[in-house]
Amino acid sequence: MSIVNVHQAKTQLSRLLVQVEAGEEVVIARRGVPVARLVRCNLHAKRKFGAMKGALLVDDRFFDPLPEEELRAWEGEPGSEVRERKKGG
Repeated sequence: MSIVNVHQAKTQLSRLLVQVEAGEEVVIARRGVPVARLVRCNLHAKRKFGAMKGALLVDDRFFDPLPEEELRAWEGEPGSEVRERKKGG
């Protein structure tokens, strides 16, 4: 990990990006205080199928048919409005 000040980061950004691409972490500091990290982003990381398994629970009511008024609102029919539900019920 290397630490650079803001001026160095602005003037040597291309060199810093090469370092980051090589796997190094670069910290940018202002007046000696770290404020940002440059790290390699892995946009093409493989996703693990089933990684969220068990993390979400869907209530059986999720599959119940919508009330007609709400269904019309979702379908965009004119004059159909669904009133905002109060918190807690």
